[in-house]
Amino acid sequence: MIPYGRQSIDQHDIDAVVEVLTSDFLTQGPKVPLFEKAVAEMVGAKHGVAMNSATSALHVACMALGLGPGDRLWTSPVTFVASANCGLYCGAIVDFVDIDPQTYNMCPKALRTKLELARSADCLPKIVIPVHLAGQSCDMSAIGELSREFGFRIIEDASHAIGATFENRCVGSAAYSDIVIFSFHPVKIITTAEGGMAVTQSAELARKMEYLRSHGVTRDPGLMIGESHGPWYYQQIDLGYNYRMTELQAALGLSQTTRLAEFVARRQALAKAYDEALAELPLILPYQDRRTRSSFHLYIIRVPSRPGHRNHSEVFAFLRAAGIGVNLHYIPVHLQPYYANLGFRPGDFPVAEAYYSQAISIPLFAGMTDADQSEVISALRDALV
Repeated sequence: MIPYGRQSIDQHDIDAVVEVLTSDFLTQGPKVPLFEKAVAEMVGAKHGVAMNSATSALHVACMALGLGPGDRLWTSPVTFVASANCGLYCGAIVDFVDIDPQTYNMCPKALRTKLELARSADCLPKIVIPVHLAGQSCDMSAIGELSREFGFRIIEDASHAIGATFENRCVGSAAYSDIVIFSFHPVKIITTAEGGMAVTQSAELARKMEYLRSHGVTRDPGLMIGESHGPWYYQQIDLGYNYRMTELQAALGLSQTTRLAEFVARRQALAKAYDEALAELPLILPYQDRRTRSSFHLYIIRVPSRPGHRNHSEVFAFLRAAGIGVNLHYIPVHLQPYYANLGFRPGDFPVAEAYYSQAISIPLFAGMTDADQSEVISALRDALV
């Protein structure tokens, strides 16, 4: 089976992890701050805060921005559930903004319409989380302008998009947002096995996220109440969580950052080859906004309905049976049973639902060979006859 995504681990990565295993630190050592610094510098942010998952990073980012009970968080319905769940963890009310039919990212026009209605009803969101699906940035200049007009904060869910750019700035520079979140899950562009990171230009937000990821505990005298009792002293100043990244994860991530440009270049070459090979097939291929440079975490095709031919589900099943590990990213969050219990219904976000009825993620990863890709293309041609 050719998977839709797979990590690429070389001897340098293995040696980096082994070095930590034989060191004095398995957690809370020097590798985590080195990894944070490497990622922040790579994307043009001042601060990086590494955590044990992107989900944890999303949660802590919401906390750092003061999201709480009664507040509202809006995100895209076409994302993994974590992009919405982080708001629920804080006791907030979660809602969604429908997607752009070409990019599949949050639609700025739909966002403006929803914001205008919310302003008239006095129920504006405190935080909006645009999701850079498949590695292509949302229209952050438009969303940033709306943020200034309507007064909400922005967390970019860039779990798919390290190595991508928007308007010649790296995704992660936080040029239009407060915090940007990356994921380092094995199927992502670089990996720490499990792990994530929040990057920001704000020293204050970084400090908050640092202690919130570690039980709300600090040793910083500037954050403590009263006098220190001595060099052993610490204080819990907030209710935080154990969301720390280990030294092992950070060492792997630090090694992987040296190959990020190589990984992204290979993904882009594979995407271009797909564009050319699939152009004549009855498919909708990924649209790329000219202001963006996608890192192509995913290559998503859409299979329109054609009478007398295999439908979307049948094409998916045919490819799986042929050894092609296709997937679907994502079931719109509002269609999940948990969210149905919160009052969401089919038809609430019709563009997202239309996308879901046709989308298939086909294999694309840095270690994919040309022979693998040819096999995928051949199977697709057979599936669509």
